[in-house]
Amino acid sequence: MIAIVDYKTCNLGSLINMLKRTGFAARGVDEPADLEGASHIILPGIGHFDTCVKNLREYGFEDVLHRKVVEEKTPLLGVCVGAQLLTRGSEEGNAPGLGWIDADTRRFRLPEGSRMKVPHMGWSEAQPTRRHPLFDRFQETPRFYFVHSYYMVPDRPENVLAQTTYGELFASAITQDNMAGVQFHPEKSHRFGMTMLASFASAGGSNEA
Repeated sequence: MIAIVDYKTCNLGSLINMLKRTGFAARGVDEPADLEGASHIILPGIGHFDTCVKNLREYGFEDVLHRKVVEEKTPLLGVCVGAQLLTRGSEEGNAPGLGWIDADTRRFRLPEGSRMKVPHMGWSEAQPTRRHPLFDRFQETPRFYFVHSYYMVPDRPENVLAQTTYGELFASAITQDNMAGVQFHPEKSHRFGMTMLASFASAGGSNEA
């Protein structure tokens, strides 16, 4: 079962529908106990970082997610703010993140005089920096849909999975062991998003190449 964590700060419908189109069934889970049988977990997130952290903890998901993901190595895909939650924290707020990947989340600081706007909104390429199951099926550099003002900054280069340029080069996907986080929205990214979600759903117990 692909479980999508429903902690009331995300829209599950698009993810469920996109996975269904790829031939994989997924369902939203709003009770921590229902994660027990999950073979794969998606952690989405929309809105303010601190609100997402607060809801995740108040709905009781943190402990069971830690056991399933960190201890049992269940494959996890974080999406947008759900990916940022994997870091230690965000400049958007004060609440600590899950800290499962040694990284911080920072706000864009575009060069003075830049015509670019924050948030970064629209289609951009995500260039893989290493071999990984999430990107192995692409025959060309994939393009994804972004809506964000913050991005993830890992401590170590090996945790960067893909990079995107928007005023500066930033990590648009990060990874560690069985975890991956993507700053873009695969559920809104048409054929590229379908390919990535199918790759995630097909992956085994570790997302390491």
